[in-house]
Amino acid sequence: MSLHDDAVLVLKEYKEHGDQPELCQVYLDHLAAHPDGVWKACHAGHITASALVIDPEHERVLLTLHRKLRMWLQMGGHCEPGDTALEAAALREATEESGIAGLAPLPGGPVRLDRHTIPPPCHWHLDVQYAVLAPPGAVQKISDESLDLRWFAYDEVADVADESVVRLLEATRARL
Repeated sequence: MSLHDDAVLVLKEYKEHGDQPELCQVYLDHLAAHPDGVWKACHAGHITASALVIDPEHERVLLTLHRKLRMWLQMGGHCEPGDTALEAAALREATEESGIAGLAPLPGGPVRLDRHTIPPPCHWHLDVQYAVLAPPGAVQKISDESLDLRWFAYDEVADVADESVVRLLEATRARL
C-alpha cells in the first residue's frame, strides 16, 4: 500500500471517529485532487506527520525549539520516500528529533489535525498529529533540526507553545 493510500484510509477512519470532520474532509479532498499530496514537492500543500512525545508518569511533554521557526513545537515534518504509513512517519520524525529509542504510538490513530500556512512555493501543511509515549527513563538527544529540546510539565505548555500544541496536548490527555 502506498503512503497516499494509507493517508486516505487513516483520514477516513479519523473522520468517522474524530472531532474535526470538516477539516478532515479538506485533507481528503486535497488527496483526491493531488496524487502527490503527501510529498513536499506538492506546491498546493502537502500532508505532514507529527507526534507529541509524552511522559504521562511525570505529566510532561518533550518539545523542540524549531531551528527555522524558533517556536516550541511537537516533533514532526515531511513524509519521506521510504514512509509507507502516516503513523510510521510520525514515529520516525519523533525518534529522529528526540533521540529517544523505544517510543510507542498512543493507540487509536491520529489525535488531531492542524492545517497551517507556510511560505511559498508551498502554501499549506496539512499536519496529521499523533502522540507517542516515552519509555521509562527516556533521555533526549538534540538533533540538527532543533535549537533546544526540553521537557515541559503539562501546565507549562501554554506559556511556551502556540495554540496548536496546546490543543494537541489537551486531546492527547483526553485520550489517555
